[in-house]
Amino acid sequence: MKIDQHWLTDISRIPTPNADDRPDPEDISLLVIHCISLPPGEFGNHYIDQLFCNQLDPDQHPYFKVVYQFTVSAHLLIKRDGSCVQYVPFDKRAWHAGNSAFKGRERCNDFSIGIELEGTEFVDYTDQQYRQLAAVIQALLEAYPKLSAQRIIGHSDIAPGRKTDPGASFDWQRLLGLLK
Repeated sequence: MKIDQHWLTDISRIPTPNADDRPDPEDISLLVIHCISLPPGEFGNHYIDQLFCNQLDPDQHPYFKVVYQFTVSAHLLIKRDGSCVQYVPFDKRAWHAGNSAFKGRERCNDFSIGIELEGTEFVDYTDQQYRQLAAVIQALLEAYPKLSAQRIIGHSDIAPGRKTDPGASFDWQRLLGLLK
């Protein structure tokens, strides 16, 4: 897996309007792991793409009436089958972390990369997702020298009490074991 001009090569790209310039594009120093499913607990559809591109139809599902107006994004989504979609180039700020802080530094979107795993906090992630996530992280570690294995955290770590993802179903030791 390679990164060219801040985009992963050989994966799907769906650029989102929900991104902007980082205050310092050289300060990419944190990797945040999230999970998402739309509707909650359902997988294998295009609703996440629609949410991140402000195209989610509130009439498609009752839950969508709650979230369809959110202007959110992530840099990358890893689906259950291991396939990826990139929404934001890594040198830009995706809107994934919200009100957040890491080691006393607020506004984590400014300096982080957000990766969504298609899933929930209570359903095991797939083998394909772990392998693809490890491959993506290896490419990111090579491309962005301020990132390290010690600076890979969950959304719950930077927004405690507000967020719980990637949740108890995420096996951190398994991920770290896959990193070379």
